[in-house]
Amino acid sequence: MPVKCCFHRSDAGETMAWSESVDTLLANKDGLAAFRTFLKSEFSEENVEFWLACEDFKKTKSSTKITSKAQKIYSDFIQANAPKEINIDFHTKTHISQNISEPTLSCFDDAQRSIYSLMAKDSFPRFLRSEMYKELVKKQQHGNQKRWLPFL
Repeated sequence: MPVKCCFHRSDAGETMAWSESVDTLLANKDGLAAFRTFLKSEFSEENVEFWLACEDFKKTKSSTKITSKAQKIYSDFIQANAPKEINIDFHTKTHISQNISEPTLSCFDDAQRSIYSLMAKDSFPRFLRSEMYKELVKKQQHGNQKRWLPFL
């Protein structure tokens, strides 16, 4: 069953630019929303949610917030049977588990790099080949034609 997507605010050039890199996609609000919808359809949205949580976590200034945010990320994504458990290697998971009682702003860096790599090498290319992305580009191109050629 095809996933319906409702991201029509971006213009065709912007939508096409998402294909340049996973960074371009993640940096664009509409691109990120479309990618999340795609990942949700594949039951792997925890990857982008973890990546976003880490990006937010690294901007934390308060030491008390560092601890509470780290615990939240750990309980949501890292610990065994977490509700949004991500697939990371045993060594990385163990290292985080051993250091979570005194978290630093870089405590999730290895796991975030691993998940980013997974998204860049696996999920992102599938997103670009998906019917959802192709439809979105086609709609954007068609919308631009109408704007410039009102007789269509």
